Formats: sequence, structure tokens, C-alpha cells
Amino acid sequence: MDNTLEKKGRIFNIQKYSIYDGDGIRTLIFFKGCNILCAWCANPEGLTSNFQVMYSHDKCVDCGQCVDVCPAGIHSQRQNAQGDLKHHLDRNIDCIGCRKCEEVCISGALDIMGKDVTVQELMDIILQDVDFYHSSGGGVTLGGGELSLQTDFAAALLTECKKQMINTAIETNGTTSLANYEKLATCTDMFLFDIKHIDSARHKELFGIGNEGVKRNLERLVELGSHIVVRMPLVRGYNDSYDAITGAIDYVMALARKGNISRIDVLPYHQLGKNKYQRLDMIYPVKDDPSYSNEELDQLAAFFQRFDFDIRLVRH
Repeated sequence: MDNTLEKKGRIFNIQKYSIYDGDGIRTLIFFKGCNILCAWCANPEGLTSNFQVMYSHDKCVDCGQCVDVCPAGIHSQRQNAQGDLKHHLDRNIDCIGCRKCEEVCISGALDIMGKDVTVQELMDIILQDVDFYHSSGGGVTLGGGELSLQTDFAAALLTECKKQMINTAIETNGTTSLANYEKLATCTDMFLFDIKHIDSARHKELFGIGNEGVKRNLERLVELGSHIVVRMPLVRGYNDSYDAITGAIDYVMALARKGNISRIDVLPYHQLGKNKYQRLDMIYPVKDDPSYSNEELDQLAAFFQRFDFDIRLVRH
């Protein structure tokens, strides 16, 4: 008996009407859990596979309702210096994902990051917007976190999308096993594949692993004939030297002569996820603001035009 529709995976968000993560209008599904840590990550709630409480200190009214319903004892109330009872969140206790605190929070200060869902549950949501996909040339994109850490679940979901004639894409850092990518290649229309740094030693300094596996996986996908868009995050002081940029572009252009790499999307740093670190009581790893000015972005766009390749600067 085929139980594909009952396969379960863990996600942390679903974003409808996305226009940055593949062609057309798309539904973007964020898988929870990642195997590397980018200092500039905009989705810190996707870094761990565990359930997490995202807490807005400024919204909390210290009503205590979350304390009454939390079976894990994460929430409590403590007296401050003035003798007032104030909400306290114990990050040393594991959240079990019951969402009871989220449901009773009258001020919207609490959100539970992480939800276990079946393929069928996600398909019910995906199919709500099938007309938008078909009219715009869009579809479904799986991202994260790192979706290839849940390859079997991702492949099952992508296969169901293909049965419904829905275009599929995945965003990946390219760092997990070759077998994962070979499996995903059978049910994915497009890979949005990261090259974060072309130099392996610097890659290891930044992410804890070299980039040999990334190159191996990308080159294998080219051999398999997969449609690939290479993504290059660009962060001042991390990977935006002349050698880093041109080295990555030269590598991709040479590889594109062997297969279907259609373009490079360059993604300049932004601070859109910074507030999430505060809500998770995490320290934001980027100390300064390495954002690029509009003038600098214009200069980068002009520089990319020198290459005989489709290189797009994505501005949010």
C-alpha cells in the first residue's frame, strides 16, 4: 500500500505568492533544520530541527495565560524589582510543539516555530493556488533551513506536485549527500543552488565545511541534465572580494558549457531577518551593517554586464 500522502516532515513556514524563489507566483515551503550556519542567515528559526518559541517581548502583556497551559513548563512568571509579575521564558527547556501557549496568547507575542505535517496536508494548501501557478508560470518551491536533510519527505511532496502538473523548485546549500541530490533530481524542475564561496578554505572558515561536496553535487546535477539557477549571496567582508566573485562566476560559466545552468542570481545582503534573532533570544552574528548602497548595487550590476552570461542582481 502506497502511504506517500501520509509521509511526515517538519516545516516552519509557508509563504504564498512568492516571486523571488523561482519563476512566476509560487508557494514557498520552509523546511526546518539546517546543517550549516551562515552568519547572515535570514531564517534563524530554520537552523535547528527542534520546536522553538518565538517571543516578542514588546507585545507581551504579562497576563500569565501561557504559564497555565504549557505542559513543558517553559513559561513562568517572576517578580521584578517593583514586585510586578513578569513573563519569563526558559530557553533551557525543550518546547514540545503543542502550540497551546500560542493559541491562548491574547497579544500575539508567541509563535511556535516548527510543525509536523503530512504530504496530504501540504498538498491541500498548495492546490488552493493552482490557478495562479498555471497562469503565471509559477509553482512550488521548497526551501529552509536545508530541505535535503528531509529528502524522502521532500521527494514525496514534489512527486505529488508533479502529478498535479505543478512546477517544482528547491533551494539548497548543496552540502548534503550526493544520493540526496540524485533522488531530488528525479522530481524537481529547477534547482536554486547556492555557491556561497568559491574558495574551499574560506568556505570552511565561514561554514565549518569545505566546498568540495558542493561542487561535486552541482557537477553531478549538470551531468544529469537538471535545470539549475546558481545563487550567490553577496555579503561585504565575507565573500565579495574581486577574486571570490570572479572565481565563482568563471567556475559557473565553465560548468554551464556542459549543461543547463541558465543564470546566476546574485543576492546582496539584507537585514530582513534581524528581528527574528531577538525573538529567539539569539545573538545576531553580523556585527556591523554590511548592506550595499543603491550606488554600490548599480556599480555591481554594471560589473556583471561585462560577463557573457545571464547574471541578475536581485534587489529586495
